[in-house]
Amino acid sequence: MKRYRSNTGGSNNRRWRVAGVAGVAVAIVGAGLGVAAAAEGDAIPTVNCPTVADKLGAVPAQAQDEVARNLQLLNTQITEANNRIRTTQGQGGAAFIDNAILGPLKDKRFSTINRIETAIGRVIDKPDLNAEGLSGCTLNENGGGDVSPEPTEVPEAAASSGAAVVADVPTVNCPEVVIDVAIPAQAQAEIDRNLALLDTQISEANTRLKNTVGQGGAAFIDNAILGPLEDKRFATINRMETAIGRNAAKPDLDAEGLAPCSLNEAGAGGDEAAEEPTAAPTTEAPANNGGNNGGGNNNAGGVNDGTGTVNCPDVVINVAIPAQAQAEIDRNLALLQTQIDEANARIKSSAGQGGAAFIDNAILGPLADKRLSTINRMETAIGRNAAKPDLNAETLSVCSLNS
Repeated sequence: MKRYRSNTGGSNNRRWRVAGVAGVAVAIVGAGLGVAAAAEGDAIPTVNCPTVADKLGAVPAQAQDEVARNLQLLNTQITEANNRIRTTQGQGGAAFIDNAILGPLKDKRFSTINRIETAIGRVIDKPDLNAEGLSGCTLNENGGGDVSPEPTEVPEAAASSGAAVVADVPTVNCPEVVIDVAIPAQAQAEIDRNLALLDTQISEANTRLKNTVGQGGAAFIDNAILGPLEDKRFATINRMETAIGRNAAKPDLDAEGLAPCSLNEAGAGGDEAAEEPTAAPTTEAPANNGGNNGGGNNNAGGVNDGTGTVNCPDVVINVAIPAQAQAEIDRNLALLQTQIDEANARIKSSAGQGGAAFIDNAILGPLADKRLSTINRMETAIGRNAAKPDLNAETLSVCSLNS
């Protein structure tokens, strides 16, 4: 008799094991989906900023539009910050939001609130809205929507309310630059450009006087307008000396004496105070003018990500320094380093601002002007007690960027 062994039990066991494995797999997948769903359901944080509109009080009619535009800009800045939080989730480390979003937002808000103060201050006493306190924002960790907190309609006040309306705005009063030496033909175009630039500098200073009424304290105009104007004029006059000196004896146009400007307190002068290009006799000179063709900054600065540093040529004084000039030379050499340190600090503090040409226009360009003025001051200091040297200020003033 043949005996048959039943394997029914084994099959059942195998089926049970297969079913068990499948069940565990489903459970794991289900758990994973649950975790993913939970992660996706997590609320994205949003920025939480102090309101500004409710701190304003009555706003003069003349400032109404500008204040409203800046209040709307505060809303736009918040919306942009919230969008960036959403689109950069998972990027950076623990401090990413603070450094890349909340920090820049604070800088933008600070500038915007100050513009509101200035707009009001052109008509009545400039208010203190506590820009520092109102510019910083925190996070709503559990979300909180994207609602703009600032109303853009502000209470209007008559222009005569509060303090008196701002009186006539002063204008700058600058000495005329007279070139009393023969100008080589090769230098004429550059001389004309720089005389026109002196006009432009005066016009820009007068415009800034109008646009910043009420800003700063007693020394604001001296420090923020007349001081920078003096540096620009000094550099421009020295460029004219250098342009002539490439093809003739380098003249001393008294840059130090002609650079400083004063104020027409009652607003007299205005654009009439601008330079009138002074004609000078032209003389022929050798066709080869040598040297470079003027200052300016042709270095590519690039987008400011806050990581670059400036790279400036060493200033070497290869002539004997009179004892009477040594202290002034030392001060100006130290100033060159201070200017580099300030430029590097500005690159860091303004990371993310502006476009591709921001560093060129806002940092390297002004740095070149400052260095040109400083190097020319050293030439002048030596020239008071010895032959005035040519330290090649135009070439040494231009810095590039270590990316």
